[in-house]
Amino acid sequence: MKHSRAIWTLAIAVVGIILLLAPVPAFAQSCALCYTQAASSGARMIQALKSGIIILIAPPTFMSLGVIVVCYRRRNKTRDGVDESDREWKNDDFPRDLQD
Repeated sequence: MKHSRAIWTLAIAVVGIILLLAPVPAFAQSCALCYTQAASSGARMIQALKSGIIILIAPPTFMSLGVIVVCYRRRNKTRDGVDESDREWKNDDFPRDLQD
């Protein structure tokens, strides 16, 4: 168990180092049409483009976080309150014609 935790920690550290060492222009790749439109427009259009990107990204991000929080809080809900004796089936619970 300790080895797997150490491997995960090492993997996360390696990914973090790769992200830090990656060149910044590699993350700035975008479609040519968006680039030319943004470059030829004024500051007002650039601000509108940035606002539009935030508006399109924010709701799915918050919905995903909401689902994660709900799943985390209810992760043991299916196990709570289930008694093992409730799972045992007895012949008395079935109708007589189905016991054969």
